[in-house]
Amino acid sequence: MARADKYNAWVQTLPDDIDQLKQLLTESRQALAAAHDQLRSRDLQIESLKLQITKLKRMRFGRSSERLDAEIAQLELALGELQAAAAGSPPSPTSSSSPRRVPVRRPLPEHLPREEVRHEPEPGCPDCGGALAHLGEDIAEVLEYEPARFKVIRHVRPKLTCGACEKIVQQPAPSRPIERGLAGPGLLAHVLVSKYADHLPLYRQAEIYAREGVELERSTLAGWVGASSALLKPLVDTIGQHVTAAGKLHADDTPVPVLDPGRGKTKTGRLWTYVRDDRPAGSETPPAVWFCYSPDRKGIRPEAHLKAFTGVLQADGYAGFNGLYQRTQDPLMETACWAHVRRKFYDLHAANGSPAAKEALDQIGALYAIEREIRGQPPDDRRRARQTRAGPLLDQLHTWLQATYSAASKKSALAGAITYALSRWAALTRYRDDGGIEIDNNAAERALRAVALGRKNYLFAGSDKGGERAAAIYTLIGTAKLNGLDPEAYLRHVLERIAEHPINRIEELLPWHVAADLPHPASRAA
Repeated sequence: MARADKYNAWVQTLPDDIDQLKQLLTESRQALAAAHDQLRSRDLQIESLKLQITKLKRMRFGRSSERLDAEIAQLELALGELQAAAAGSPPSPTSSSSPRRVPVRRPLPEHLPREEVRHEPEPGCPDCGGALAHLGEDIAEVLEYEPARFKVIRHVRPKLTCGACEKIVQQPAPSRPIERGLAGPGLLAHVLVSKYADHLPLYRQAEIYAREGVELERSTLAGWVGASSALLKPLVDTIGQHVTAAGKLHADDTPVPVLDPGRGKTKTGRLWTYVRDDRPAGSETPPAVWFCYSPDRKGIRPEAHLKAFTGVLQADGYAGFNGLYQRTQDPLMETACWAHVRRKFYDLHAANGSPAAKEALDQIGALYAIEREIRGQPPDDRRRARQTRAGPLLDQLHTWLQATYSAASKKSALAGAITYALSRWAALTRYRDDGGIEIDNNAAERALRAVALGRKNYLFAGSDKGGERAAAIYTLIGTAKLNGLDPEAYLRHVLERIAEHPINRIEELLPWHVAADLPHPASRAA
């Protein structure tokens, strides 16, 4: 009754004049539209904050965790204020209903050496003293570890003299990777792999070696890294020539903090990666990755790196690559990356459970399902399968993206994700008609993972020269891994020989040419 009384009282206040009623109605509609716009703006803010938090949490491994956690906390505080204003109180937490995964014990690798310890019972039955007959045996295996050990190799060269002519005979001294250097090839390979593959800074390596009673100054280790990098440069250049001789490359880049001594702080350099890997299209050409360093991210950098390359470049949407697509002589063909498109919808769905983002993920997932089935087939077979099966799905997705964009707020994250896809549609669908092209640029992103992990551990490169050294060693380690080799075994093999190896036959030391002489990781580790 109270509500009815209030309504009747409000009706009594309305004017009887029609023009006044029209004016009042117009003002009410304007106020309602303004309130609607305000609510919509708040919803967009909430969506944007959720998306930022999701992205930052996914990026946490690559940045200072304290600074990033503070940034996330600030965003979550702002999000909480908006949500509290929208709902009056924060939502109650929900418990996860997903079943707990039970770890499964894997059998110990067959390739590991076995040391058998037999536990024989005392002869004779412990109860009656009678003779014992063999009934069987129980075997239990335990995985053990023996720490690596330093050793000193003494090269002894006897001097002999001829009694007839007094000629002195002595074997020449064996060559060393670093002239008159203390380190053997195995130790140099270990230092390089520990720093660039296992992400152990040199000062930590020095601490580890000191525990074994070997005092090696960090400056000594740094000198070894520099000398090894210079020694290996011809091999790195040869890998670069192999990579740029391809008809299709994957490209990407990542920031690297670099000390700037003149300013007493760090600046941001870039590591660029260029990957040649046509195995998904059935090619037997050896894969390889070539890293390059530059002090900035200007477009002239990839233009200089790829000046000798012609063909297809698969990369993200970075505008710095545009010069390669627009150069007057032999412009590169641009191919975009569906993984980048998918990631934008994934972040949106993870942030707020958007049904439209889920629909986009499902349709993109259908394209990837086709790729899994045709992986490793010849290019012509892949092209036919894509045109027949993926073509209609791409047309359907394009129509859906356009319709969804028309209905979405142009300031929303959903509209941003759709715009990213539609603006690159020609480059995104180029793979459909070329069986040698991949659906995404994940080959380049995989190559950069080691850089992201290393950047977190060793914090920065000491100089631009240090960035160039990192690019050289990442090239050798990454290419060895792509060819199924243990990078430490490969570097040891190369460092044992390269000082005396003829420069005009340097290609003989490429990973795929020495693979038969080296153990593969699969034969050494689970």
